[in-house]
Amino acid sequence: MLQSLVRRHAFLPSTQLHRVFFSTGASVSASGATASPDPHFLVEYLVDTFGFSADNASKVSKLLPRIQSTEKPDAVLGFFRSQGLDGANLRRILAWKPGLLCWDVETNLAPKFKILREMGLSESDIINVVRMHPMVIGFKSHNTLLLKLKTWESLFGSREILLKNLRRSGWFLCSNFENVVRNMNFLQDECGIPEDRVSFVIKNHPSFIVPNPDALRALVDRADGIGIPRGSGMYLWILFVLHGVSKEKFEAQVKLMNSFGLSNSDFNTAVQKHPTFLWSSTEALRRKMEFLIKDVGIAPLDIAYHPSPLGLSLEKRLIPRFRVMEILKSEGLWESTNKLHRFFLLSGPIFLQKYVLPYQDKLPKLLEVL
Repeated sequence: MLQSLVRRHAFLPSTQLHRVFFSTGASVSASGATASPDPHFLVEYLVDTFGFSADNASKVSKLLPRIQSTEKPDAVLGFFRSQGLDGANLRRILAWKPGLLCWDVETNLAPKFKILREMGLSESDIINVVRMHPMVIGFKSHNTLLLKLKTWESLFGSREILLKNLRRSGWFLCSNFENVVRNMNFLQDECGIPEDRVSFVIKNHPSFIVPNPDALRALVDRADGIGIPRGSGMYLWILFVLHGVSKEKFEAQVKLMNSFGLSNSDFNTAVQKHPTFLWSSTEALRRKMEFLIKDVGIAPLDIAYHPSPLGLSLEKRLIPRFRVMEILKSEGLWESTNKLHRFFLLSGPIFLQKYVLPYQDKLPKLLEVL
């Protein structure tokens, strides 16, 4: 299915604020409109009605068209509040797209919320999606939103997967779908990545497939430079990891590992075996390397060939387990035949069963250090 898709390509009117918004020096019609509202009062309106700070209200007001009446902004406020959006959440939405204040509720806003409900999102889901990713309701036409949702539903293969991704990250809806198709063709045809692997990544991490095709090609060039064959099962995973690591950060991590005596080739070996350690900050990576080398006593080259501990938390996993090992050694109870990287990788229940529970009566402090 993926291949065929790719190929065929109620708020009360604020009468007091309304009166303040239109200064007495302006020409007011019988309906309460004015031809030239004072921008100063627009700032006051945003501060008093929506709770913006004066500075933020000033910034938002400059992005608004000439408002002739508070009727639409009041209606927009009432509608958002009726949907469960207010306070900081609403300010965040309006700061992103101030023009929403001038939209017609019945024509521009209500239909989009109706579409989201009909797609299967709960009221709380809709609040979270719109709060975190307001671009979902930012399309001028509700038909555009519906088309985007239907297209991605077809790409994902099910509405359930679509909704899962919407709840997690809805901004992929704003992507250029032509770019998505070109990227998918590139990964399959030129990189030789099987369709099922591409489909798996898209369904779980759609943001990976939406960049400009030139950006994806640059990402492929970076992955090629690491030396892993395109036909390898790890290739797409490394692409995905690099997608979240800037070139500058990657180069900084190379230099860091060089400072511990590892060559660029050694670094590439570590990336090929366990690429997700690249997601660590450079400072966190430095601290882990220093701990594993100086405290635990693992040689840098051994870390490069068994880099999985670099992907673990220093405070929550590495240090506590090392303390358990130190205690057992001090009592002459250390009998592990596991290599140290496996010692750190054991699941919690297995680690407890093997290294803690057999000695809990004699050494209750083992549990205390975990």
